[in-house]
Amino acid sequence: MASQKVEKIRPPFSKWIGGIAFTFFIALLGYLLAMVPGFDKIGQLACAIIIAVVYRQFFGYPEAIRSGIAFSSKRLLRAAIILYGLKLNIDTVIQDGLGLLLRDALVIIFAILVTVWLAKVLKADKTISLLLGVGTGICGAAAIAAVAPIVKAKDEDTAIGVGIIALMGTVFAIGYTIIGPLLPISAIEYGIWTGSSIHEVAQVALAAAPAGDDALAIALLAKLGRVFLLIPVCFVFIYIIKRKNKNSEQPDAKIEFPWFLLGFIALSVLGSYVFGQSIPVSDDVMNIIFSITNWLLTAAMVGLGLNVSLRDLRTKALKPLIAMTITSLCLSVLAYLTI
Repeated sequence: MASQKVEKIRPPFSKWIGGIAFTFFIALLGYLLAMVPGFDKIGQLACAIIIAVVYRQFFGYPEAIRSGIAFSSKRLLRAAIILYGLKLNIDTVIQDGLGLLLRDALVIIFAILVTVWLAKVLKADKTISLLLGVGTGICGAAAIAAVAPIVKAKDEDTAIGVGIIALMGTVFAIGYTIIGPLLPISAIEYGIWTGSSIHEVAQVALAAAPAGDDALAIALLAKLGRVFLLIPVCFVFIYIIKRKNKNSEQPDAKIEFPWFLLGFIALSVLGSYVFGQSIPVSDDVMNIIFSITNWLLTAAMVGLGLNVSLRDLRTKALKPLIAMTITSLCLSVLAYLTI
């Protein structure tokens, strides 16, 4: 009897482990691909999603290990977002970036509203467009991943949004490095511009670093303000969705509270006021944690990317991409004019 029970338990567990291992294997391939000239500009995350999508088109979804892949795309994703909280220094944002914080709030409002409006004009997919507006305004893939479960986005839509934001954000970052030296602005002004208008934290660093340490510091401060505002934005979406469901004729349409946000807040507080102060933590340890965060996020995005069908991508992604690109261009110009 005992041996029969073991045989019944072992297959699901092995498939679960196998699915998780598979997502990390694709994440490793993405890491290696990101070392290739050309692909090094778009980073491990985007490369891994590309590989996952291509795999799906040629070999189909690996149904045998679905449970492990689903675990990566959901549980590991939430773990990555929680750890991402360590990147946010609340004290720095509050003390040195209150002026930038107001600017960041306007950036987020503009990005979300304009993208959603353009989606209506273009008759684009509403969910993907909303996710792209959030990613454009706040902090790219992490923001999309945080908001997706609140608005009940499909895994496929989340993956499409993350892929677009990673690729387009990199294009914008490279564009900034090219035109930045040609503009009549100081290094500090350039840093504010990049931090206020580029999508991902890593992309902000890519764009601002060539202008010097001062530009990079102010750019990251402006970007951290946008990351900080992810918390209230999520709660605003929770309120809107709950109110919408309450007014609809679907009383059972409830929204699950995103408890991982509390973890994000908790680690933000620990990283800002405890680690390195009350509890000594070296930079090497923090860098290891940030590396783990990146790998968890990449593995999770692989899980999401495996849900993407190129046929649906062609029909669903083009118009949201156009809406997001127009919004990003307008945001870039406005951010520059208001420096």
